[in-house]
Amino acid sequence: MAKSINEVVILGNLVRDPELRTTQNGASVCTFTVALNRNVKVNDEWSEEVTYVDCVAWADLAEKITGNLEKGKPVSVVGRLKSSTWEQDGKKRSKLEVIVNQIVFLERPQKLDSMPHKDVPLEDISDEPINLSEIPF
Repeated sequence: MAKSINEVVILGNLVRDPELRTTQNGASVCTFTVALNRNVKVNDEWSEEVTYVDCVAWADLAEKITGNLEKGKPVSVVGRLKSSTWEQDGKKRSKLEVIVNQIVFLERPQKLDSMPHKDVPLEDISDEPINLSEIPF
């Protein structure tokens, strides 16, 4: 049987604050939902389509997410898809979620925004072509 690839990358905004819980074994687990927006043209009219993706992170990553993210913040999530099925009130239910392997907080911390920065004046940038033989690598 051929090996499958199960990797997903999503970029969107948190729908609500992440929720941190602890399992009976003492493991930290964080759940959160990411909204993915997409513009769709229907009958010459544009509208926005939103897909909501449930995500789960474990251990140290769960605690990092909970301490640094809140509703509305942009994130990039890398993980794998996991499906679950169960029975509730006599009906079969199923759910597809992302098990998070990596997350990138896409908004700069506020303390970085307050740091002074130096703009480079355009006069300091040369219009001369770069001599590739002078590059040491």
